[in-house]
Amino acid sequence: MVKENTKMKDLTEMKETERLTVHRDGEPIYDIVLSENFDALIQEAEALGAAKRRLCIVTDSTVAGLYLEELRERLAPCFAGVISFVFPAGEANKNLDMVKRLYGTLIENRFDRGDLLMALGGGVTGDLCGFAAATYLRGVSFIQVPTTLLSQVDSSIGGKTGVDFDAYKNMVGAFHMPGLVYINTGALRTLPDREFSAGMGEVLKHGLIKDKTYYEWLLEHAPAIRAKEPSILRRMVAESCLIKRAVVEADPMEQGERKLLNFGHTLGHAIEKLKGFELLHGECVALGSLAAMHISALRGYVMPKETERLREALALFGLSPRVSGLAKEDVIRATRNDKKMKSGVIQFILLKETGQAFVDQTVTDEEMAEGLDAVFAQGEMP
Repeated sequence: MVKENTKMKDLTEMKETERLTVHRDGEPIYDIVLSENFDALIQEAEALGAAKRRLCIVTDSTVAGLYLEELRERLAPCFAGVISFVFPAGEANKNLDMVKRLYGTLIENRFDRGDLLMALGGGVTGDLCGFAAATYLRGVSFIQVPTTLLSQVDSSIGGKTGVDFDAYKNMVGAFHMPGLVYINTGALRTLPDREFSAGMGEVLKHGLIKDKTYYEWLLEHAPAIRAKEPSILRRMVAESCLIKRAVVEADPMEQGERKLLNFGHTLGHAIEKLKGFELLHGECVALGSLAAMHISALRGYVMPKETERLREALALFGLSPRVSGLAKEDVIRATRNDKKMKSGVIQFILLKETGQAFVDQTVTDEEMAEGLDAVFAQGEMP
C-alpha cells in the first residue's frame, strides 16, 4: 500500500485517535483526525480557539436525527455560541437557493469572519457548507465532519466545494480548505447498506488509480468490509485518506495529478445527471470506472480480464455493474457539459495498468460508446 511519512507507520496497530497532516508547499494547513467516536472532537475544537468563536452546524434532515443533538451538547460548552442549519436531505437541495438560505441564517445571527461553520454529514453537506464558507464574507473557516464512507475517504479532503446549477453537477464552486477534517469511522455503522456500497465506488477507485496492492487488499477483505468490522474499516479509511492526501498535496488546485481522482467521473457524472440523480454518486462512479477500465483494455493498456475482475469486485461490494433506461448517445452528449472539459476537449482518465492512471485527451466518442458496452446491453437495457 501507499507508504507515507506519517504517524500511521503500522496501520494494523492504529491508535485510538490518529492524525494525518495535509501540507501545501511544505507547510501544514490542516489535520485529518481519525477516531471511532466523537470524543476527541472537543479537544480539536478547543485547539481551533472555540472559546472565542461561534459555531453553525450545517447538516441535512437525515443526519440531524442521528448526530446533531449529540454534537450540539458536546460542543456547546466549548464555543461562544452554537446554532444549526438543517436542510432537506438529497442532492436536489445542493443548489444556490439553499446556499442563499444558509447565508440568511448566518447574517441573522451576525456571524463574522472569526466564526466557524461545521459540515456534519455526507458529500452533499460538505460541498454545500464548504461553498458557503468559501463565499460568506469572502471566506470563513469551516470543519468537515464526514459521516458517510464516500465523504470520509474522498470529498471531505482537499478543499473542493460546490453546488449544482440546474441539472449540471458541481458547476458552481470554489477551492476552500477546511480547518480540520474529523472522521468518526463509528458513524459508518449507522450508514444504510446502499450508501456504504456507494462509498466503496470511490474506495476502489483509489486502488485502481494509485495502489494495486491496496486494490488487492480490498478484494481480499471484502467480507470483513461488508460486515463493517471496526478495525478493518479504520484501516481502509486511513489508507484511502493517505492516497487522497498524497494527491491533493502534489496538486492542490487540480492542474495535473489531482485530475486522476476523476477516474470514472466523466461517464459517471453523465449517467448520474441523465438518471435524474436517482443513482448515488458512488454508484455512478463505479459504472464510469468499469467503462473506463474497458476503454483501457480496448487500447491494450490492461488485460481484458481486469474489466471482468472489476465487474466482480463491484458485485462483491453490492454495486451494480449495469445501468438501464439510457441510450449511449445521450450519455456521450451529456459529457460535453462536464466541468472537466478544457478548450472543448474531455480530460479522460484511463489506466496504464491497475494502480497507475493517466490523463488522456484523445478518447473519442466511439471509444466512449465501446466503454459503455461494459455497463449497457446493446446501448440500452430494458
